[in-house]
Amino acid sequence: MPDRGGGPTGPRMRVGRPSRRARTLLMTLGVLAVLAMLFVMFAGFWTDWLWYRSVDYSSVFTTTLLTKVGLFAVFGLLMALAVGVNMWLAYRLRPPLSAMSLEQQSLDRYRMGLAPYRKWVLLAITALVGLIAGATASGQWRTWLMWVNGVPFGQKDPQFDLDVSFYAFDLPWYRFLLGFGFAAAVLSLIAAALTHYLYGGLRVTSPGARATAAATGHLSVLLGVFVALKAVAYWLDRYGLAVKSSDFKATGNWTGLRYVDANAYLPAKTILFCIAVICAVLFFATLWRRTWQLPVIGFGLMVLSAVLIGGLYPAIVQKFQVQPNEQAKEAPYIQKNIEATRKAYAIADTKAENYSGKSTVKDKNVLRADSDSAASYRLLDPNIVSPTFQQLEQRRKYYQFPTTLDVDRYQGKDTVVGLRELNIRGIPKRNWINDHFTYTHGYGAIAATGTSVDANGSPVFTESGLPSSGDLGTYEQRIYYGEKTEQYSIVGGPQKELDYDASGGEGEKTTSYRGKSGVDLSNPFNRAAYAVSFSEPQILYSGAIGDGSRILYNRTPKQRVEAVAPWLTIDGDAYPAVVGGRIQWIVDAYTTTNGYPYASRTTLGDTTADSLTSGNQTRAVIAQQNQVNYIRNSVKATVDAYDGSVKLYQWDTEDPVLKTWMKAFPDTVQPKSAIADDLKDHLRYPQDMFKVQRELLTRYHIQNPAQFYSGSDAWQVPDDPTNKNGDAVPPYYLSLKMPGQEKQQFSLTTTFTPSGRPNLGAFMSVDADANSADYGKIRLLRVTSDVPGPAQVQSKLNSLPSVAQFVRDLRGADSDIQYGNLLTVPLDGGFLYVEPVYAQGRNALYPLLKKVAVSYVDADQPEGDTTKDTTVFEDNLAQALNAVFGVDGQTPPTQPPGDTEQPPATGQAALQKAIADAQKAFSDGEAALAKQDWTAYGKAQEALSEALRRAAEADARIDAEKPGANGAPATGDKPAAGDKPAAGEKPAAGEKPAAGDKPAEGAKPAGE
Repeated sequence: MPDRGGGPTGPRMRVGRPSRRARTLLMTLGVLAVLAMLFVMFAGFWTDWLWYRSVDYSSVFTTTLLTKVGLFAVFGLLMALAVGVNMWLAYRLRPPLSAMSLEQQSLDRYRMGLAPYRKWVLLAITALVGLIAGATASGQWRTWLMWVNGVPFGQKDPQFDLDVSFYAFDLPWYRFLLGFGFAAAVLSLIAAALTHYLYGGLRVTSPGARATAAATGHLSVLLGVFVALKAVAYWLDRYGLAVKSSDFKATGNWTGLRYVDANAYLPAKTILFCIAVICAVLFFATLWRRTWQLPVIGFGLMVLSAVLIGGLYPAIVQKFQVQPNEQAKEAPYIQKNIEATRKAYAIADTKAENYSGKSTVKDKNVLRADSDSAASYRLLDPNIVSPTFQQLEQRRKYYQFPTTLDVDRYQGKDTVVGLRELNIRGIPKRNWINDHFTYTHGYGAIAATGTSVDANGSPVFTESGLPSSGDLGTYEQRIYYGEKTEQYSIVGGPQKELDYDASGGEGEKTTSYRGKSGVDLSNPFNRAAYAVSFSEPQILYSGAIGDGSRILYNRTPKQRVEAVAPWLTIDGDAYPAVVGGRIQWIVDAYTTTNGYPYASRTTLGDTTADSLTSGNQTRAVIAQQNQVNYIRNSVKATVDAYDGSVKLYQWDTEDPVLKTWMKAFPDTVQPKSAIADDLKDHLRYPQDMFKVQRELLTRYHIQNPAQFYSGSDAWQVPDDPTNKNGDAVPPYYLSLKMPGQEKQQFSLTTTFTPSGRPNLGAFMSVDADANSADYGKIRLLRVTSDVPGPAQVQSKLNSLPSVAQFVRDLRGADSDIQYGNLLTVPLDGGFLYVEPVYAQGRNALYPLLKKVAVSYVDADQPEGDTTKDTTVFEDNLAQALNAVFGVDGQTPPTQPPGDTEQPPATGQAALQKAIADAQKAFSDGEAALAKQDWTAYGKAQEALSEALRRAAEADARIDAEKPGANGAPATGDKPAAGDKPAAGEKPAAGEKPAAGDKPAEGAKPAGE
């Protein structure tokens, strides 16, 4: 049978070419694929450009981009030329005939195989090294801009008498050029050597000479260039000693020259420089001598000198000259380090003043009177009361307050402020439209006076409600940009936004964004770019996007300021202020360098960490691992919470680093004179700057080199005694009157303890009011007596019987105790400690102020006298101050706003009336619960709390002490049985009703 299957014996199958239509389709698909990849690469660039243009900082984008592109092109081309020219030259210098050896015969195969592609290989290698070098160089855009725009500091280093700008701006760029030169020399040497070997100029196993004369000369020149660069490196290393970091047992982290550097390393570097120059000349001389003998001898001499002169000799000097009398030898260099460090961290004018810790006033009545004017004691701890703001003023689950609130000043009073920002996780129904179109912004600022609470222990709000109203007046309450607003939103288009859900039956209000921020999405090209950039295809085709639609992103104040000023280091705490009818986020920003000669370095992330930043990224300094040895709060920035506009203001007009960046980015920073007066009222001394300075002052408050070396007067920042994490105590904003001041000043304060000791070592404050003539002035009090420190005061407080009883009562009422900020205030030679104490029931979502602890420490009292360290635990601040100074008479606690009721003439009558009112309020509350009338229930709870407060006052007046009769209903205490409902029949004041009686989840008492 014939084979018809087309097998081996059959006819061959003809394979036809693809049809023209198929080829066209394949080519089209290929082109589209390439275009798609290019568009994906372009989308990120395009969206960045659109964003910078939307915030009116396009010059920052273009300057940065052009600088990066320029550095990439120049240094990439230089590297490619250096490697390419040397490979080409090595090829041109190849010998005409190969040696007859097995080595050369095996290389012939590679030469023949490479010959057709020789040009392409050369281009590929040079392009690869050029791309790598260009990418590396583009990352040095900051170094380039600082070098080309650098301005003088007007200060000279004590060793070389050069302006500080040389070390801060010039030396980093010279080091980069040197590193680039080394890389180019080494890569060129390797490329040339391989080419010479491939084409017979270098021989490893062949008989005869190991290198041709041409290869010898070529490689000698490259080695000479390398050694010449090493000579330059030795010369620059001399100046690098002024900014070199090292470990020094007297200080730990040390920057600058020490005795061994100035007397051993510095002359060694000079000698090595001379030897390297001679060695480089010997390598260049091989062009004429054609021998390696002298260059090899010179190179060996240089290596030996580097070991002996650069390594062994300094070790001998350190061992036999410095160590036997280190303190005397190092004293001049310690003095230079102290002076430079104090200048670099703006603490040069800070001098520690002795403060005895012994009271200069013995009259207790005078002490009590002076305590009222010594400070505005902040009872509302912004680190504690966020849950209280959340519970009382959140209003809807899709709103939230920051974990730590901010302290500001309004009408001259310390005020705790928080913004009701959007909480994307609290949206009732999560989907793309709700997340990005409907729920787009928060609403309103909430403020409370920092120095008082109401009878229930809740904040006295000066601005509250939804929409909020109060002392702040009329302002734009919508918050499109905030610390918690991290998702993008699309606004202004056909899809309406939820403005707020009003109470009182008004229902939901809608709005449409009318601000100018964001990027217009009406353009299909922009929509496609953002769909790719955000990996969200719905942006491209969603019907919810139309004319007027704008996309908002990069919405936190830190992100926006860092983006428009990438040369700044951002403070960890942006804070809001109502200014000119708008909510403005105020952001402190720093200029830094690590090139200040002799100034010791610090790591910002470690120095600015405390008990508030632990696990809290919103309060952590952004450049966490930056090591710096110069810092200035040179810029105050604002971010509008509605339209996101960013403004940068020059604050430190003398800072040379800021002047350098203002030259590099002209017209981005407005002059200090452009700061409006109402904005200046809210500017304050920044916390991170203060924390850096206090960390340096633990050692650099000492200006005597011998004492500095011994470390006998070193301090430490104490751990926060109110928590158990072992983190540093945070600084506190507080209006207080320092010794020598006639009136209170808004200040930032902190304490120190001696190294390894718990007692108080020093107290530090800085004038934080931007309107003050003494703004930024640091006052440092060195305590010269044995005064209890914060941890000791806290320990004594915990050991008080009244505190133990209070804690037992709380536990009996299923509640917890929370200690607020432990404030320290100098008073008449001694120190006054004030600490608010909060109670929080397990069923209540927020803490209430229930007690105030006060301790006055006076080191002048004899041992055993209780007045040396008197600690009291009372219901309110006035009672605590009376008790701590042993002053008779009761000062009534702060009344709620509008509460003008006076107590009856006798204590017994007042007690009976208060009990009757409490019973009535309880009955009213029970009736309201039965009707599910939460407004009435809330009013009844307020009346009950007020009645219990009056009962406590009356009880105190008739000296009939009963547990819990001091107006703290959350403890579970109550008046005598029969006078009011038994414990357990009512919820603790300020808390929700007991399980089974409480309203459905989310419902709250009146005020919602």
